Amino acid sequence: MATVSHPVHARLYERLSVAMDRAGTAAFRRELVAGLSGRVIEIGAGNGRMFPHYPPGVTQVLAVEPERRLRAAAERAAATAPVPVTVVDGLAEALPAGDGEFDVAVVALVLCTVPDQASALAEISRVLRPGGQVRFFEHVAAEKATRLHRAQRLVDATLWPKLFAGCHTNRDTVAAIGAAGFEVEALRTFRFPATSNSPSSPCVLGRAIRPIQAVRD
Repeated sequence: MATVSHPVHARLYERLSVAMDRAGTAAFRRELVAGLSGRVIEIGAGNGRMFPHYPPGVTQVLAVEPERRLRAAAERAAATAPVPVTVVDGLAEALPAGDGEFDVAVVALVLCTVPDQASALAEISRVLRPGGQVRFFEHVAAEKATRLHRAQRLVDATLWPKLFAGCHTNRDTVAAIGAAGFEVEALRTFRFPATSNSPSSPCVLGRAIRPIQAVRD
């Protein structure tokens, strides 16, 4: 059992996630999982806001969420999902799944919060079949030598991670995905909201592949 509990943040996130989806995040979620099929593992499922967007080609979703309150909300959301969803306790660094068990891994606003990106991405690689996909939608670092990049470094070193359950705004997540052995095949960078200078506004949405050759090495 992960036994993670952030009750204040969980209550805030339940309300904030609904507002964010209405403001445009729902469209990014739909784009993130468009065209998926087969078995999917979703890491950091939160309160299940991704579930309504899975297309009918998905045969199973294993939704991993360590925070107690959010996991309970995800279980309620799973009951009305358009595809079969099983919600389980677990950490990104120790996924409750076997080697090569899934066709796709989905991470949405998660890799900014995990304590160890490299360990989490190694686990994602482990549970994906050769040639399996990672679909990602994440907050990322702004361009270096910009005012926003400096602001991200400041907030990450002070209150931001404490206020937002470990979230770090200044992570180069795309580079981390590449360093974990994945091949990034599609990538879109943008601000959300589009005119915002918030430390969390720089985002990426993309697709990466676990190379078949990595299994042979």
